[in-house]
Amino acid sequence: MHLRGNLMLLLAAFIWGTTFVAQMVGMDGLGPFTYAAARYILGLLFLVGLWYAWRGSREGAKRAGTYRPGWKAGLGAGCIMMVATSLQQVAMLYTTAGKTAFITALYIIFVPLGAVLLGKRIHPENWAGAAMALLGLYFLSIHGAVSLSFGDGLVFISALFWTGHILFIDRFASLVDPIELSLTQVGVCAAGSLIAAIGFETVAVQPVLNAWFAIFYGGVMSAGVAFTLQILGQKYAEPGQAAIIMSFEAVFGVLSSWLLLGERMTAVQILGCALMLAGMIVTQVRPLLEDRRRTS
Repeated sequence: MHLRGNLMLLLAAFIWGTTFVAQMVGMDGLGPFTYAAARYILGLLFLVGLWYAWRGSREGAKRAGTYRPGWKAGLGAGCIMMVATSLQQVAMLYTTAGKTAFITALYIIFVPLGAVLLGKRIHPENWAGAAMALLGLYFLSIHGAVSLSFGDGLVFISALFWTGHILFIDRFASLVDPIELSLTQVGVCAAGSLIAAIGFETVAVQPVLNAWFAIFYGGVMSAGVAFTLQILGQKYAEPGQAAIIMSFEAVFGVLSSWLLLGERMTAVQILGCALMLAGMIVTQVRPLLEDRRRTS
C-alpha cells in the first residue's frame, strides 16, 4: 500500500512538473488568473465526468455503509489551495521562477514540523531525507542567488498554505470520497480564479483559444488528474514522505524544460536532482522493510 501511494504521488509530481512548461507557454498571452480560471474550469468539467463515471462504486459504498461525502472537506481544501496558488502567481511578478520553486518547496521541512505539532510521529529518516531534498532543491533552483525580495516573501507565505493543504489532505484523504473532495477543491479554485481574472485582468476569448493545449494539459492533467492522485496517494503515504515525493515536481520541471524548451541543465542542477532522489530513497527504507515483514 505504501508503494502504491508513493507511486501515485510521484506521478502527480511528474504531471505538476511538466505543467510548468504548459504554464510558461499558456501564459504567453494570458494573465495568470485568466490562465488559472480556464484550466481549473476545464479540470472541474473533467472531474464532474469522473464523479459520474464512479457512481456505481459510490452507490456500493453507500449500501455497505462506508461512504463519506467529500464536499465539506473539499471546500476547506479548495480555500487553502486558492490562497496558495494566488500568492504564488502574484509573487512571480516580483521574483524568479527558480527562487519560487525553492521557497515553495520549503514545505518539505514545514510539513514534518506541522505533523509533529498535530501529534504525528515523524521518523529520523524523514528528517534526513528532507534535509537532503532541501539541499538538492537549493542546487536545483537558486544557483547562489540569496537576496530576498517582496515576491520571495509572498512565496514564503504561499509555502505555509501549501503545507496546510498537504496536512489537510492527510487528515481527510482516508475518511471521505476522494473524487468529491478533489472536485470541490478545484471548483473553489475555478470560481476564485475567475473572479480575480474579471476583477484584475482583461479577459478575451481569442487568447484563451490560442492557448488551448496548455490550458487542456494544465486543466485535465494537473487540476483534474494530479490533485486526485495526491488525495489517493496520501491515503497510504505519511505526510513527511508525501512532501518529499511531491517536491519532485521541481526536478520534473527542470527536466521537461530541458527536453521541451531547450533549457540547459548545469552540473550543479544535476547534483541537486541526485540529492533529491537520494533524499526520497532514504525515506522509503523503513516502509519497504515493514511491508516486506508483513508479507513474509
